[in-house]
Amino acid sequence: MSSKKILILSGDGIGPEITIEALKVLKLIEKKSGNKFELIEGLMGGIAIDKTGDPLPDSTIKQLKEVDAVLLSAIGGPKWENLPQAQKPERGLLRLRKELDAFANLRPAKVFSCLADSSTLKREVIEGVDLLVVRELTSGIYFGTPRGFDSQAKEKTCFNTALYTESEVRRIIKCACEQAMIRSKRLCSVDKANVLEVSQFWRDIAISVATNDFPEIELSHLYVDNAAMQLIRNPKQFDVLVSSNLFGDILSDEASMLTGSIGLLPSASLGDGSKPGLYEPVHGSAPDIAGQNKANPIAMILSLAMMLEISFQMKSEAKLIEKSIEQVLEQGYRTGDIAKPGEKILTTTEMGDVICKTLE
Repeated sequence: MSSKKILILSGDGIGPEITIEALKVLKLIEKKSGNKFELIEGLMGGIAIDKTGDPLPDSTIKQLKEVDAVLLSAIGGPKWENLPQAQKPERGLLRLRKELDAFANLRPAKVFSCLADSSTLKREVIEGVDLLVVRELTSGIYFGTPRGFDSQAKEKTCFNTALYTESEVRRIIKCACEQAMIRSKRLCSVDKANVLEVSQFWRDIAISVATNDFPEIELSHLYVDNAAMQLIRNPKQFDVLVSSNLFGDILSDEASMLTGSIGLLPSASLGDGSKPGLYEPVHGSAPDIAGQNKANPIAMILSLAMMLEISFQMKSEAKLIEKSIEQVLEQGYRTGDIAKPGEKILTTTEMGDVICKTLE
């Protein structure tokens, strides 16, 4: 029996609602496994701005040093959109990733057969899709300097810098190769090497790492525009994709919609293991349905499962959660985002309850 500390960041919008459902599942896992989980609540996002003036207050940064993993729901909303750029909830998220040195974002996209008709694509295109996008998360154009506005130019000018060091690219390619090794040993690296020097730099390093350190990997390359097209045309050709921060941000959201709803997909943001991993659903705070008990909690619960498997090595418990969710979906239980006309729609609470009942 072991004891683990988890920092819970419920965030904004639907965040608190889906967090409650994930913690119900965690309590069941605690009971079944005999492991103990100490939950520490922290402030992050808009709610942190309201209470402290900072989207990532020092108190939360201090908590990061005391825990084994971080479970984050969602942040942001219209209330904070007009704040200065540096004070918005999303800037807190970027800082959180930096604090954790969580350079690798893992976003699985798996299509449940029973939900294949929920996608806007044809069943024959998406049925059987099971891919993983590995996105570099703490460098690239989101963090590169110099950035900002040039007040000395003849007209209004704004600029951002896409910056990568060799070590930053090597570590994310290594991470993607390791993921490919436990899957089908196929890795597609996505760049824009035909026009961007930083992408050619990326490609050269990807070839070096795969060739020298992972000779069993079948490495391929696609320009990002073609990769975006291929994800729609024939997504089953992919297993693991790896890309830079900006391209990975776009492609992982595109891949998520293959499943029929962004409300189904979890993610993990990881470093070298010396700091806690960050686990969160890929969707946003959905302020339009916040407080209405309508949100789909599955992505949050699956993020919890990823935390159990990766940070706590509780693989059998994680698989039990995944299997329970699949069983619930096969039995026809739906939230509004994945329901077809005429199907009974469950509330957030009801979906959490039926998953717990199946798990138990």
